[in-house]
Amino acid sequence: MANGRDAAKATVAAFEMWKATQDDESYSQIIYRGSLSRSEICKAIDCGRSALRQNPELKRQLDELEDNLRNRNVLPPLTVEAKAKKADTSPKLYSGEGNKLATQNNRLQALEVEVIDLRAKNHELERELSRLKELSDVVSELGMIPR
Repeated sequence: MANGRDAAKATVAAFEMWKATQDDESYSQIIYRGSLSRSEICKAIDCGRSALRQNPELKRQLDELEDNLRNRNVLPPLTVEAKAKKADTSPKLYSGEGNKLATQNNRLQALEVEVIDLRAKNHELERELSRLKELSDVVSELGMIPR
């Protein structure tokens, strides 16, 4: 069984072979949102999408290919946002605030439902208590339970 490095080299070799067999027309067939379709490339070289993200050599070659295709006007030029995103290589910080906020919103909704239920139950019990107070007053005045 091949280790990860051997598999990475095999994937890069498959990408290079695929790249050598393509022309501008075939590249234009797999353009998706201004870049080459990663899914189509993965199907062609028989690898997973994670290989395109995790294999640094494959990622570098794919970026070079796309830049070359942009220079030859096969791919559309990068937008300002895409250029800024490509230039920003700093690691992204994970923020758990989104999950925390969603959890708090769910808890808030559950508590609001519980408050509504408890208020309805409280109203019902107060009504029952007032009825029983009246009965208690009658018993204390008459000394017996009316029928």
